[in-house]
Amino acid sequence: MSQSSHQHGHPGDFKPRADAALRNPKIRQNFRQAMDGLMSKRKAAFADWDLEALRTLGANIRLRALVQLPELLEQLEARLTANGIQVHWANDGAEACRIVRDICVARDAKRVIKGKSMVSEEMDLNHYLDAQGIEALESDLGEYIVQLAEETPSHIIMPAIHKNTADITDLLHAKTGTERFPDVEYLTASARKQLREKFAQADVGISGVNFAVAETGTLCLVENEGNGRMTTTVPPCHIAVTGIEKVVARLEDVAPLLALLTRSATGQPITTYVNMISRPRQPDELDGPEAVHLVLVDNGRSSIYQDDQLLDTLRCIRCGACMNHCPVYTRIGGHAYGTTYPGPIGKILMPQLLGLTETADLPSASSLCGACAEVCPVRIPIPDLLVRLRQEAVDGDQQHPAIVRGHGSKRNRWEALAWQGWRLMHTSPTLYRLGTRLAARLRRLQPVRFGGWTDHRSAPKLAARSLHARMRERQP
Repeated sequence: MSQSSHQHGHPGDFKPRADAALRNPKIRQNFRQAMDGLMSKRKAAFADWDLEALRTLGANIRLRALVQLPELLEQLEARLTANGIQVHWANDGAEACRIVRDICVARDAKRVIKGKSMVSEEMDLNHYLDAQGIEALESDLGEYIVQLAEETPSHIIMPAIHKNTADITDLLHAKTGTERFPDVEYLTASARKQLREKFAQADVGISGVNFAVAETGTLCLVENEGNGRMTTTVPPCHIAVTGIEKVVARLEDVAPLLALLTRSATGQPITTYVNMISRPRQPDELDGPEAVHLVLVDNGRSSIYQDDQLLDTLRCIRCGACMNHCPVYTRIGGHAYGTTYPGPIGKILMPQLLGLTETADLPSASSLCGACAEVCPVRIPIPDLLVRLRQEAVDGDQQHPAIVRGHGSKRNRWEALAWQGWRLMHTSPTLYRLGTRLAARLRRLQPVRFGGWTDHRSAPKLAARSLHARMRERQP
């Protein structure tokens, strides 16, 4: 169920999609402008902070939570249950969808309003509910635009970042009858008016979770538009869905993580709305849902948790900073990846969730410049994990035996033999001398093309004499 091909395309088609994006000046202009703005805002937001100390604190909070993950999840379930929130466990996206469906069916729900949730995208929840006869409408403005366009998000924080104002004007006019008036405030107000009616009609509200606090049984959800608060309070039933890694130990851990999340994502000191949900509506309260459910989704995360190095992937707080600073993502956009999570975090997460057979090109779609690691608020060593996955794609090495599903999918027998020969030659002085002499003598047989490397570069030419030979000639 998760990552259906009809929704995202196939990650194995990354190269042709990336090539098409590079040839599309509109995509490059939209992303370049958006990413430059986000990078500037992030830099300004941290100007008066000891950023490195805060990043270290955030990394330690997430690492401590992961080390204690099994115990914290049990504690979270106990606290939530005591607070009156029903907890459900889902092994994969398909099971999570069925749980959501069963809750809706039990309430005879026909209309669902959704807040922003990347895990629901991972589950392909909208299409599943639609097939079950349940209308699911996105309430986040970016997600609403993407849903109207029958597309998928191209960024985990700003889903419609690939569209400019003119695109959105045409889309809203075609789908909802909004006047062709390319003004951001007018378009936003029009969309809000349309959505406000849907909130009152919804039987169930579905949201994501930014952090789940084990100590208090609190679900933390941050957003800017108020749609999240409407989603979690107006419908009589609220269903929250989240990955099992989003748990933190204590309520005090949330503050530094929020400081990092909002500044890294949009350059804001804090989001407009910070929702702390700990229980359903009580008899003496006037608003809020009468029932609250939490669906904890594994979907491959337990397997990631088993590896001491790949475990760092689960630290992610979904801020999108790595995407905003990535030279590859900025030039090709999010849809080229063909997966729910694009950019640097997608290149390390999706191969582990889907397997390397389907995603073998993603770990290689990086220059390893390290910008993602430099800006990650919780210090995920993304380049190191990309190298690890590249090794797994050809069956790993002695230090890290391959464990990711689909490992070895890019292994080429002739390439492996060539590298074995290279290693043998460079560990034997005699073979090295013989090899370089032979290469110099046969240099005229050297091909002028070496695959994609020479599409935009001249092939390096072998020298008539090796460096060692030239040095020996210069000796007195």
